[in-house]
Amino acid sequence: MRLFVSGLRKLSRRLATWVTFGLLAGLLVLILVATGATYEQAGDAPGAVGRRALLTFPGAYDSVLAFIVGLGGLLAVVYGAAVAGSEWTWGTLKNAVARGESRSRYVIVTFAAVAAVVLVGLAVTFAIGVGSAVVGSNLACISTAGLSDSATLGALPERLARTGFAIVEEGALGFAIATLFRSQLAGIGAGIALYFGEQFAGLFLPDIMQWLPFDAATAVLGEQAGIGGPGGGGIEVTALDPNTALVVVAAWLIGAIVVSALFTERAEIGG
Repeated sequence: MRLFVSGLRKLSRRLATWVTFGLLAGLLVLILVATGATYEQAGDAPGAVGRRALLTFPGAYDSVLAFIVGLGGLLAVVYGAAVAGSEWTWGTLKNAVARGESRSRYVIVTFAAVAAVVLVGLAVTFAIGVGSAVVGSNLACISTAGLSDSATLGALPERLARTGFAIVEEGALGFAIATLFRSQLAGIGAGIALYFGEQFAGLFLPDIMQWLPFDAATAVLGEQAGIGGPGGGGIEVTALDPNTALVVVAAWLIGAIVVSALFTERAEIGG
């Protein structure tokens, strides 16, 4: 618990934390408010129906979640890589080991702190996104009557939990990659390459792509992400069943943590 609390305090002061979630929330606000502000000008132009869907409740709840799963997944990879890489480049891990901390325990607890911060950031970003959708709806003169739809609100906790689980898995991948490279920059670069590389894999391996980590993360909501998600780039792939996707995401998550812990346990820590 001491390590976990210490990790939370450390992450709460890091610029990477504020930049990552500030960027995600800022883009979400920009898209939804700008969509509402320009809705009247769109008229019957192509995409007008999609613009209205973004701002119409209760569907707007899913629009916000889709955005978080899409862009938030990429930012989670970068954030996880930044935190894990800094443990090596800043010598934090070396100091912890010198104090007698277990290597694998330190890595696991550090990732647990990352996961906690990601989940808090997700909740705050979702709240900001819903508020932005309400503002956008009012600017576009679209009714917000569906905001209190009981069926949607009843299902929302589960969908938020699924989204959080998916984002944590993507953060774990970035964390593991940076650990293997023992570098922030290399981890971030490789994580981004893996993220976009999976999209191109759909051109050649459409049946395999659904089992890959980012596509599986998108599938946990039961649909492809509507705004910039891994499946929303124009490549048609078969999505996993949402419950099957949860199992696949769990496997990638556990695998990433185990790889990080095992590598750190055997790695040479010098410098």
